[in-house]
Amino acid sequence: MTDAAEIQTTAPPRREVAQRPQQPIVPSQTVSGNALVLVIAIMSFLSCLTLGTVALIRDSASVWQSQISREATIQIKPIDGVDMEAALASAQRVASGFAGVREAKIVDAEATARLLSPWLGEGIDLKELPVPRLVIVTIDENAPPDFAAMRSMLAAEIKGASLDDHRTWVDRLVSMGRTTVIIGLVALALMLTATVLTVIFATRGAMVGNGQIIEVLHFVGADSSYIAREFRRHFLRTGIKGATGGGALAVLIFLTLGWWTSRNLATPQADQAIALFGDFTIGLSGYVGIAIVIVAVAALTALTSHLTVIAYLHDIEMPGRES
Repeated sequence: MTDAAEIQTTAPPRREVAQRPQQPIVPSQTVSGNALVLVIAIMSFLSCLTLGTVALIRDSASVWQSQISREATIQIKPIDGVDMEAALASAQRVASGFAGVREAKIVDAEATARLLSPWLGEGIDLKELPVPRLVIVTIDENAPPDFAAMRSMLAAEIKGASLDDHRTWVDRLVSMGRTTVIIGLVALALMLTATVLTVIFATRGAMVGNGQIIEVLHFVGADSSYIAREFRRHFLRTGIKGATGGGALAVLIFLTLGWWTSRNLATPQADQAIALFGDFTIGLSGYVGIAIVIVAVAALTALTSHLTVIAYLHDIEMPGRES
């Protein structure tokens, strides 16, 4: 008993073996991994920018179409022997007499001069220039007037009068809006396709670089779902980082443009930009679309890497290699 006790007391103390932290199959911080985050961020930024621009142009075209369809224009050309003011009053009277016309308003000389000032300068004397005068006719969109009858009556009663109901411009705006949306969606699809191909190459490269480790894990019993899950987690984090960064930058661009237009409302540059694209506010639908693009890019990145790993592991499972 004494010897046993002495042996027990003289035995070296037992050390606690610290468990080595499990290393991921795919290293989290590598040059190629950082490059992939940057590439995904760039593609996400371009995708979100494209989607936001499409939403912006679509909304602007809708506003243009609505504004144009609510108005018609009577133009009276200056002709010798014709009293312009009397002709304008007659055109206003004729237009107001049609059902479906809400208002007929004469564009006075001062307003006409302001319209022409960007091209002809300030202080224009319209009496010395053969400038046509206008009557703006506001119509009921739900029950428009008979434009053919109005056009015939104006031509019969007033020399040099013509009616423009803007139908041609409305049709062109509708066509332009649809074409822009289609082009934007095609560009968005191409960018997402390029992102998927990039992730495929990155996944294949990561698997080739860690090929021996993956094959050992696979042949000692690690199933394909475990290895694919590790890659999916890694590339999901990569996709979230890149997509969030690119989407946030696109949102910042639109917010900056909106702030710029709000601070420069009285300048000619801002007026022209607002006339073309509105106030650069993409609205709730635009921001929701950007959020969907971010989620879609992250999900596509994870799904693509998962399917690529499954296909790679299926290729190495060949009869004769397991024996």
